[in-house]
Amino acid sequence: MSILLERLRIYQDNRGMMANLRCILVESKKHRAWPVLHRLGVSVGDDTAAFVAGLFATHPETTGQGNFGATCKAIELRRGEKSGDDSKLTATERRFQHLLAASRKEEAFERVKRMVVMAKAQGIPINYAVLLPDLRYWGDRIKADWATAFWAPESENSNEEEV
Repeated sequence: MSILLERLRIYQDNRGMMANLRCILVESKKHRAWPVLHRLGVSVGDDTAAFVAGLFATHPETTGQGNFGATCKAIELRRGEKSGDDSKLTATERRFQHLLAASRKEEAFERVKRMVVMAKAQGIPINYAVLLPDLRYWGDRIKADWATAFWAPESENSNEEEV
């Protein structure tokens, strides 16, 4: 587990601190989060760590299982969405495809933020320990890992068993 997540867990019941930390997710309020980020040991210039800290402040329910693709699949299942026809995507699949289409990290941030809010509404925990490096190194490999976890979760489990 990362040092950032350990520190966030220590302060997760501090409502004022978490409220200020959520401000990092709103462009016009980012400055309110800077003192809190400093206390957590996060550089204001580390946009990925600051973003993940803001997500944690929004939805502090965590898990040690799976990547964000698995989280999005859990959202789809919890919402009871089923693709009755292979040519039609569920609403969650469309959002997830849109997320994977993000070429820039900043685009991915906005789309991940929306999915985290959906996860919170469905009571689905987030694996922030994996999300942080995935967003930091956003690219085709991460997208492929997330897509595999979303569309072929059983093959991901069988790969783990083979190792």
